[in-house]
Formats: sequence, structure tokens, C-alpha cells
Amino acid sequence: MTSNQIKASVLIVNYNNSKYIKNCINSVLNQNYSNVEIVFLDDGSNDNSLDEIKKFKNKILIAKKKRKKKKFGSFNQIQSFKECFKKSNGDIIFLLDSDDYFHKSKISYIVNLFNNNNNINLICDTPIEKYPYNQIKIKNKKKFFKTFWPYQPPTSCIAIKRKNFSEIIKKVDFQFYPDIWFDFRIIIASIYLYKQYLFIDKNLTYYRKLDGSASSKFKYLSINWWRRRKQAHEYVKFFFKKFNLDYKKNYDYFITRLINFFI
Repeated sequence: MTSNQIKASVLIVNYNNSKYIKNCINSVLNQNYSNVEIVFLDDGSNDNSLDEIKKFKNKILIAKKKRKKKKFGSFNQIQSFKECFKKSNGDIIFLLDSDDYFHKSKISYIVNLFNNNNNINLICDTPIEKYPYNQIKIKNKKKFFKTFWPYQPPTSCIAIKRKNFSEIIKKVDFQFYPDIWFDFRIIIASIYLYKQYLFIDKNLTYYRKLDGSASSKFKYLSINWWRRRKQAHEYVKFFFKKFNLDYKKNYDYFITRLINFFI
């Protein structure tokens, strides 16, 4: 199969991001790769998101929300992407939060990588963090202490083959550990169950860092950051045991537990 025969499905999930929807969708419509479909789901927004979505109704597929909203945003996100996936039929699945957007060559670049690396199931690019008055190109740096996860890319940096996406959803869709979002769950499953992944140091995704967003509650080295890190270790331990993987505590685990004891 040639690269331009590979169909890309971009799954976009939105909640109260009306002012970013136009930029988000247009970044996909204006890609230099044409074999693309967009599946969009609004998760019960109470701003004017629905009005913005209607402007694109002839250019996108709109997935209907079928489940009641849960207490935790992380679980709602998983369910929303599942609904989008059911509506899609692309060979490669791209995830995109509605406040983020793609570089114009992202899809063609990632599709070509998949096409030239048949053994790879998941590819993550590296984000450009967007702040109100500037932007920062992130690099995938090596960590001083070994963790169970490498640099953690945001959801919008993830692209995955259709079959693997379907399999991984079934393996990570359990209603525990509410501070552990879909991106982390996908990465852990890809690394330790499938082991056919590629992290690239190429900045192809614009990732907005917004005050009031879910991620803003976990500022680096804050109390919430350390508490979520502890939950991440607990999630990994649970996941390893669930799928009979060898689990050994490391330095990062003990440091995280120690700090959580005092906060």
C-alpha cells in the first residue's frame, strides 16, 4: 500500500473549547495529506461549542455521545474517544484534543513513517507547547531516574494503527485511577504489551498550556503533581499484575512514596 492510499482518521474530543475549535479543525483540513477523515465529539459543552461545530458539519463526521457523563474527566475522555473510533474507518488513528492543533505536514510525515516501518504500531511526535504569549519546542530528554514510562507526550501527539487502538482500549478502559488519563494508559500498554512503538524528536503538534485546563492542576513538582505521580506508579503496578508482567519497584517509586508521605 502506498502512503496516499492509507486513510487517516483524526478523532477530536471537545469540552468547552469553543474558541479553539476553528483552529483545531482547520489544522486538519489544511494538511498536505488528503486521505483524511475527521470525527468530532462534543462531551456536553455548555459554551457555544455546538455552534462552532455546525460550521463544519459538511466537512466532518459528528459522533453522538451515547453514555452518561461520569464524575471524572479522564474516564469521560476515554468514552468519548471510543465513540469517535466507532464512527471512524481509517487505517491510522490520530488523537486530537480540541484546544490543540497539528502542523500542516504532521499527518503525511507520520503516515510515511508507519508505511516505512511495518512493525511499528504506535508513533508519538513531540509537542510545541503554546502559551498565551510564546511557544516552546519540547525535546525528548533522558531522565536522571529510571521510571516505568519515558517522556510522556500529550494525547494529541499520539498516532496508532487501527487494530492496536481497538485492542488497547479494551485493555485500559477500567474505572480506577482517575488522575491517569488516556495518553498515559495508551503509552504504558504500547511499551510493555506490544513493544512496537516509536517516539520521534520532531515537533508536529501544537499543545496549548491553558490556565483552568485539567493538566494545569498538576504543575511540575506541585503537591498535586507528586500525588498524581504516586497514582501513576500504582496504575503501572496494577497494570503489570493484571497482564502478568514482571514488576519491580525502582528509585523513582521509592522517592515518590517518600515525598507523598510528607505532603
